[in-house]
Amino acid sequence: MSVKPQTLQAAARGRRRPSANSTLANRRLWLGLSCAATLLIAPLMAPLTTTPAHAQSTWWGGTKPNSLQDRYTVRFPQRYTPGQIIVSFADRRLYHVFARGRAVSYPIAVPRQQSRWDGVLRVSWKRVNPPWTPTASMRRENPKLPKFVPGGHPRNPMGARALYLGSTLYRIHGTDAPWTIGKNVSKGCVRMHNAHVIELYKRIKVGTKVTATWKRYQRRRVGNNATFNPLSNLFHGFDG
Repeated sequence: MSVKPQTLQAAARGRRRPSANSTLANRRLWLGLSCAATLLIAPLMAPLTTTPAHAQSTWWGGTKPNSLQDRYTVRFPQRYTPGQIIVSFADRRLYHVFARGRAVSYPIAVPRQQSRWDGVLRVSWKRVNPPWTPTASMRRENPKLPKFVPGGHPRNPMGARALYLGSTLYRIHGTDAPWTIGKNVSKGCVRMHNAHVIELYKRIKVGTKVTATWKRYQRRRVGNNATFNPLSNLFHGFDG
């Protein structure tokens, strides 16, 4: 089938050339899309080895202060023997020395100003899903507190595990309020994320030395936190 020249000429006359304004608008649109794509893709194409491990983790939203992922290995003074626990209220960190010169650092909630203390104690007892009985002074301060909360209850302030310190009322324990980690809110106890205290519980024996101090350490990290999976402990937080 042939097309008459008149038909082609008519079709050509029917086409409209794009205006200068629409051409400029299209160019601006493509330029904007190209810039946006570059900003999104460039960080992904950059070699990961050029970015520190903690910065990579922050880029992906993994390491936030006092979060579950805010647990890492640090260099620690070699005078501390493996197995010890150092609680630095000033750093708001608990350090578990697992080798000479190395410790695992965990974020903690620390005592309020009026509940400050320090000293050296020993772990006298360990308990899974500890119950909670608020003291008389706690109930006077907050009459709405229950008289007793059974172990394993989701509103139990003791959380999933507890390490009892000497014959005192102080404990290293989990929490039902993870948003308080990193703050000075406790009445003397050391609060940890449940996943963290479960991990610590497995590694600590009765008789372990615990030093609570207001000294600052702020130790440097060694490597990253890639080996810690908080969910592996969290899902076993309330078992027997």
